[in-house]
Amino acid sequence: MKLRRIGSQYGPGIIMACSCVGGSHIIASTQAGAYYGYQLAGLIILVNLLKYPFFRFAFDYSATQKKSVLQGYAEKGRGYLWLFLLFNLFATVVNIAGGTLLSAVLLAMLLPVDLGLNWLNLLVLLSFLLILFYRQYQRLDSVSKWIMLLLTLVTLVALCLAQEKSFSPQTNFVAPDPWSITAIPFLIALMGWMPAPMELSVASSLWVVQKSQLDPEYQSSSRLDFNVGYVVTIVLALMFMALGALVQYGKSLEPLSGGKFIHQFIEMYALSIGEWTRWFMAFIAFACIYGTTIVAVDGYSRCNQQTVRLLRFGKNADVNNEQGLRYFMLAATLASFILIQFFSNAIGKMIPFAMTASFISAPVFAWLNLSLGKQLHYQQRWLLILAWLGLGYLVGMVIIYGVYGG
Repeated sequence: MKLRRIGSQYGPGIIMACSCVGGSHIIASTQAGAYYGYQLAGLIILVNLLKYPFFRFAFDYSATQKKSVLQGYAEKGRGYLWLFLLFNLFATVVNIAGGTLLSAVLLAMLLPVDLGLNWLNLLVLLSFLLILFYRQYQRLDSVSKWIMLLLTLVTLVALCLAQEKSFSPQTNFVAPDPWSITAIPFLIALMGWMPAPMELSVASSLWVVQKSQLDPEYQSSSRLDFNVGYVVTIVLALMFMALGALVQYGKSLEPLSGGKFIHQFIEMYALSIGEWTRWFMAFIAFACIYGTTIVAVDGYSRCNQQTVRLLRFGKNADVNNEQGLRYFMLAATLASFILIQFFSNAIGKMIPFAMTASFISAPVFAWLNLSLGKQLHYQQRWLLILAWLGLGYLVGMVIIYGVYGG
C-alpha cells in the first residue's frame, strides 16, 4: 500500500518522460555517442536545462490554475489556437503513423511467427485503442509507469553489457569534431527534439488537469512529479549516448541515419556483444517507440479536441469531454492507418517536415508558456532568467537552421 501511495504522486511527469524516449533518445542520443563518443554529453545536459522552464511553466500553470495552457493561449487570442491546430493536426497523423510503422517492424523481430507488416500495423493501432478507449488517463498513467520502469531497467542492463565489451578506438581512428560547420545539421536535429518537441508541454498540461481532477492532492506533488520525470529523460538520454559510444564509437563503419538506424541500432549490439542480444535490444527499441507512440495518440488527440472545442465554444467549452476524446482518438488512428496503407513511402519525407515545423514553431510556444508562467509570480528569479536564456537559444537555433541547415 505504501508503494502504491508513493506511485500515486506521479503521473503527468512520467507520461511526459515516456513520450521523450522515442526519436530523440534511441536515435539521436545513440547517434551522438556513435559519432562523437562522450563529447556531446555537456551539450545534451545544457539543452535540457535551457528547455526546462517552458515545460515546467506548463505544469505549474495547470496545477495552480486548474486549466490547460491551451485555455491560457485562448485568452491571449484565437490566432494562437489556429496556429497550434494547423501543425498539430499534421503532426498527429504523421508521427502516429511513423511510430506505428517502427513499432510494427520491431514487433516482427520479437514475435516467433511471421504475421505480415500490414497485420502488425493494425495490431499496434488496435492495441492503442484497446488500452486507451476507456478510463483514458488512468490507463495511460499505468502503462507509462510500467514502460518507463522496464525501459530504465533493461537499458541499465544493456549499458552494463556494453561496458564489459567496450574497446579502444582503432589506431588510425581520427575523432570527428562535433563543433565543425559540417556537424551543424546533426546538432540541430539532436537539440531540436531534445528532450521533446515544445508542443509536448501543451499535452502535459492537459494530463496535469486530468490528474488534478482525479486526485485533489496532486498539486502538492506536481513539482516533484515533473522534476523526477524530467531528470529521468536526461539520464536516459545520457545512457543511450553512452551505449552508442561504447559499442560504435571508433569503428570504421559509419552509423546510418533516420529509420534505417533502428536496424543498425540492433545490429551493432548483436555484432559487438553477441548474437543473443539481438532480441534484447529489439525489445528496448520497441518499448521506446511503442511508449512514445501510445502517449502521442492520447496527447495529440487531447490537444486537438480541446483546441477545436475552444475555437467553437470559447472559454465556456467543455474541454474535458471523454466521449469526444474517443472520437478524436479514433480519427487519429484511422487517419494514420490510411496513411500507412496508401502513402507509406511518403512517411519518411513527412516526418522530417513535421520535425522542422515543430522546431521552427518552438520559440512561439516557448514565449507563450513564458508569458503564462509570469502570471504565476515566481519567487525563483533564476527560473525566469533561465527562461529568457532558453528563449534566446531557441530563436538562435532557428536562425542557425535557416543559414546552415535549411
